[in-house]
Amino acid sequence: MRIFLLACSLLMASTILAQSSDETTIRNLLQQQQEDWNRGNIEAFMQGYWKSDSLMFIGSSGVTYGFKNTWERYKKNYDSRDKMGELKFDLLHVNRLANDAFMVVGKWHLKRTVGDIGGIYTLILRKIGGKWVIISDHTS
Repeated sequence: MRIFLLACSLLMASTILAQSSDETTIRNLLQQQQEDWNRGNIEAFMQGYWKSDSLMFIGSSGVTYGFKNTWERYKKNYDSRDKMGELKFDLLHVNRLANDAFMVVGKWHLKRTVGDIGGIYTLILRKIGGKWVIISDHTS
């Protein structure tokens, strides 16, 4: 019985550590995106997204599918440093949905000379090829 309880305890501890490690990785990814954006580097910012035609971005103008189309959308809408401004993310919830999936809810704010904007976002991230990436981004 002791061996069984010890095994259960070790299994639970390893699961908690894995979740903690994954959550830290995701938080770091979003921090890196914020830093890349604030350097004016959309290309680096986009590295957090899944490089797939199945990537989904939902915004005020509708649904955009695919990594390339999402990148083009960002480049079109934020074609100058004045429009990009300074990005700030505030994470509200980071929840594991499955071993390879998380949902993140947060607030975003752009401080800009052309007028501040902000809103809320919901991200779905999956671990694909050993890397956590955003597969769905709903930003409003």
